[in-house]
Amino acid sequence: MAKKYKRVPYGISRFEDLRDQGMYYVDKTMWIPKLEDAGNFLFLIRPRRFGKSLFLSMLKCYYDIEGGRDFDRLFDGLWIKDNPTEEKGKYQVIHLDFSLASSGTKPLDVSFHEYCSIVLGIFARRYAKYYDEGFLEKVESMALDSAAQLKYITAMANELGYKLYLIVDEYDNFTNDVLNEQGERVYHALTHATGFYREIFKIYKAQFQRVLMMGVSPVTLDDLTSGYNVALNITAEPQFNMMLGFSETDVREMLQYYKDAGSLKANLEEMMGEMKPWYDNYCFAEASLERDPKMFNCDMVSYCIRHYAETGKPPKQMLDTNTRTDYTKLKKLIQLDGMGDKQHSILQQIIAEGSIVATLNLSFPAERIFEPNNFESLLYYYGMLTIVGTYGDRLILGIPNNNVRKQYYDYILSRYSHNDRLDLSILADAYYDLAFKGQWREAFEQVAGKYGEVSSVRSSIQGERTLQGFVMAALSMCSYYLLCPETEMAHGYSDIFLLPDKMRYPETAHSYILELKYLKADDPDSKADEQWSHAQDQLLKYSKDGRVKLLSQGTQLHLIRMQMRCQQLVRLDSIEP
Repeated sequence: MAKKYKRVPYGISRFEDLRDQGMYYVDKTMWIPKLEDAGNFLFLIRPRRFGKSLFLSMLKCYYDIEGGRDFDRLFDGLWIKDNPTEEKGKYQVIHLDFSLASSGTKPLDVSFHEYCSIVLGIFARRYAKYYDEGFLEKVESMALDSAAQLKYITAMANELGYKLYLIVDEYDNFTNDVLNEQGERVYHALTHATGFYREIFKIYKAQFQRVLMMGVSPVTLDDLTSGYNVALNITAEPQFNMMLGFSETDVREMLQYYKDAGSLKANLEEMMGEMKPWYDNYCFAEASLERDPKMFNCDMVSYCIRHYAETGKPPKQMLDTNTRTDYTKLKKLIQLDGMGDKQHSILQQIIAEGSIVATLNLSFPAERIFEPNNFESLLYYYGMLTIVGTYGDRLILGIPNNNVRKQYYDYILSRYSHNDRLDLSILADAYYDLAFKGQWREAFEQVAGKYGEVSSVRSSIQGERTLQGFVMAALSMCSYYLLCPETEMAHGYSDIFLLPDKMRYPETAHSYILELKYLKADDPDSKADEQWSHAQDQLLKYSKDGRVKLLSQGTQLHLIRMQMRCQQLVRLDSIEP
């Protein structure tokens, strides 16, 4: 009989469900006293799929005055069970999730108030016994006006001395959807002056003993602060850098648990080596760069481990298809009216170089979303960039991992696919020959040819960075390799290293280092020759690196140099290692 083990909690956001169904839980309860010490009114911004909803659900269970009979069952074996704070079980909790306040076909204010009214009705039924007779009926009688309901509830609770805790999950989801779908004008009306969303936040002010709000972007935060200006933004505070997501220790312990349970057959170090390039490397505070380990995206880790546990193999695609929803939202933000060539130039730099120097803005209003430096900050908050270093008083923001890099590549290819001009499906056979037969010329010639076909579609898509971005995006479609741009080799950085994906395709027989060289239209032949010679020197040096030999072990290593003049392929050949 197979040994039973805890289910992997992929996609689970309710703490009660996770604990009652015996799922694996990475203990986050030790952050409860730290949050209490930080203040009574807190904001925190983190990328999607970092466990925000589950964390807030856990807090609701911990602080709920009605949760006493469930405390031992839900928190057994967790840190907080042996180290409870004085605030445990002292609050009536209102838990709002604005991702559920979708407008649909109804007017915005109707949809929003309907959702809030439902939640406040649930609150009134749960805590009715603490109030005078008629409390529940009074709340239900105001069902068409959630603002009035909220005013009544908070007034009665304060009069009777009950402590209220407001938890808001995805506080920015509702307004960000409006910004994406209906534009800045509607968004501005919603969050400024007498907009109903802004009015709701005014009621929150001074009516709750504790408030914790979490979301993804800083846009709404800035627009609402004058209506709700008592909250402390703890997003960049180093003491909360590791509160959400998984550390490497968390991931290793999780893997070991499933290994011991008999559901994982693969080598643990191989699995860690598989996941780290795809899901790791997030840092949310400058002071944590040297102090704390980098963090993993916890949903992605759960996605991968669940697949390992169920099938004994890694997932065919390390990029979870559910992230497509996030990618679509990001794409809409990038393509908002007003997003011009400067922002696309920023994207090209990030994709080609892997990082950018920027000033990270903690918040900004919607009307400034199109400013280039805010665009970089927006990418950071969406998890498309993370803190990788410092540059004087500024930060170096870099692509955190392959999961995110793949989404950048998909965006670039979708932009080149304007009017269906780009079709990379014909590369499938060439990529197969590249990986299994060592026949590389056709693949690289076709990639160069595709670049020539589409590079004139937009006048802004030109230059060396654009070439690098396109080639990397096109090669990312070859599933037989892990694409490694700017890989450190022999005290230098190769343009592109095609590392065979032996976990999925063990029969892959060839690996490649590619050096790209770009010439402007008026560059002399002497420069072309100099570039060509330099590429050979670089490739030969890289091939002698011990790490390259280890990573390409079991394959034939090919050293490829490609030279383009504007949109035309000039030279392409292979150097013998």
